[in-house]
Amino acid sequence: MKTNKPHDASPGRRRFLAAGLAFASAPVFGLVRGATPADLASCEFDAFVLEQMRQARIPGLAVGWARDGATRFARGFGYADIESRRMVDADTVFHLASITKTVTATAIAWLHEQGRLDLDEPVAPHLNFPLRHQRHRAATITARQLLMHTSGISDANYYRIDFRTPGRDADMPLQDFLRDYLVPGGKAYSAEGSFFAHAPGAAWGYSNVGYAVLGELAARVSGEDMRELTRREVFAPLGMTSTFWTLAETPAERSATPYLMAGSAYVRQRPIGAPDWPGSMLRSSIADLTRYVAAAANGGAAGDARMLRPQNMAELLLMRQPAQLPEWLTGQGLGWMQGRLGDRIVANHWGGDPGVFTAAYLDPDTRCGVAILSNASASDASKAAIKNIAMRLLARPDEAH
Repeated sequence: MKTNKPHDASPGRRRFLAAGLAFASAPVFGLVRGATPADLASCEFDAFVLEQMRQARIPGLAVGWARDGATRFARGFGYADIESRRMVDADTVFHLASITKTVTATAIAWLHEQGRLDLDEPVAPHLNFPLRHQRHRAATITARQLLMHTSGISDANYYRIDFRTPGRDADMPLQDFLRDYLVPGGKAYSAEGSFFAHAPGAAWGYSNVGYAVLGELAARVSGEDMRELTRREVFAPLGMTSTFWTLAETPAERSATPYLMAGSAYVRQRPIGAPDWPGSMLRSSIADLTRYVAAAANGGAAGDARMLRPQNMAELLLMRQPAQLPEWLTGQGLGWMQGRLGDRIVANHWGGDPGVFTAAYLDPDTRCGVAILSNASASDASKAAIKNIAMRLLARPDEAH
């Protein structure tokens, strides 16, 4: 989850829009799969969501719930764009931010499933640039370590430099970004800023750059850009037709506008691109993302479509407790994390960028999945709202919402 400084916040470029939006009167749109008339008739859940949005000052929200590999509902609330009063619906496209990492993990698991990649072998021989922890040169870095944030690759320089490009996709190719960042002599390299002090495998340290390495690894092993691989092997089987890796292909007229809060007003942000796209650049609708979490919570299958075999999906969700795991997590899987949600412990991943806050939750025991997308930066209030909505959905999976 990124916390870099916002773009487009200078006084000459910002647009302030009234924050006192009447969320309670905002229309609600939905795409329903397998819901009963009682589901559609009930307004209690919708009112609950709108109240959470009001308290957290969230302009637009999309919520999806799946069980047993099927989407039970995917609904939009509030405004995709405040100025034009364009409403969120199930096909509104949001920036997923770090939820992207779970898709990259799925691609790596698919290559492992195909027998093309060993998760515990060194990744350096697959790459066409040298990858070695400069403080522990005898140690090797594996795909499993990259997936679990234990590779020893640090984001310190990544946040210091800020590689994002407002309003367009990044010009820098992924491989060039990695060379500059990880190889001594690179423009963005430093021994202290590119690597943690600990050796690979020794401790947890969240790493966007590590997930960028996974994207390049997938390309080198498969012989194709990982974006093409996921379009064919993940998105197409699940019917995800509104999921995009680049800004250039994302339809602007269907995209949620990102907003920052400035006092009592919303500040419109430009969408961003970044060269480390395997960790943060995916965009999707709640209709699409709910299909994905449906499969992830259901052993890798949604209906007749399968993105992973059950044993490989279970491997992604097998949680471990590496050293220095932060207290807000109870476990780290491959891509997916684990933490407390009310009185239960569930797999999850959050995502954040300026004007973006997203969350996905999985409960494989009940085969339930929840996805929540918003177009406002994370705050204590919005974190509480997202958790409250997710708890409500996962608390009583046998009841309609």
